[in-house]
Amino acid sequence: MINSSTENLRYTAIQFLEQNPVKRLQILQSLGMGRYEFLTKMRLNEANITCIMRFFQNPSQLKFPNLVGADLSGLILDEVNFIRGNLSGANLEGSSLVNADLLFANFTRANLKNADLRGASLNETIWLDALVDGCQFSVNSGLATLQCKDLQLRGAKFNF
Repeated sequence: MINSSTENLRYTAIQFLEQNPVKRLQILQSLGMGRYEFLTKMRLNEANITCIMRFFQNPSQLKFPNLVGADLSGLILDEVNFIRGNLSGANLEGSSLVNADLLFANFTRANLKNADLRGASLNETIWLDALVDGCQFSVNSGLATLQCKDLQLRGAKFNF
């Protein structure tokens, strides 16, 4: 049985995702979460309802984006700041994260097929079981040499 506070949080998350991007940004700004503008681009689906619930659960305590299991597929997220973001199990297939700040991000079991990470800062990132077939990277991205080789073996493309 789901408790009433969880039901209310779920309802609030659904209402948020039903709004247009301008209204979503206004809501985020009123909660002191304007820096998370990427939330204005998310689709309304079960994965994102759960993700938004985590953001709204305690907005004053947010420091790093918790995007576990989020559906960010096909979105333009160029120059986004996901420093120390947890993107475990997230769907980023076909997304553009050009010049994004992804330092210390966790991509464990994330789907980054055909994503564009050219120019992204990727120092200290985690790629355990991430799907990277067709994902584009820049050579000077901050990835360790062994990480680059591992990602290439899994289908990643590096632009020289």
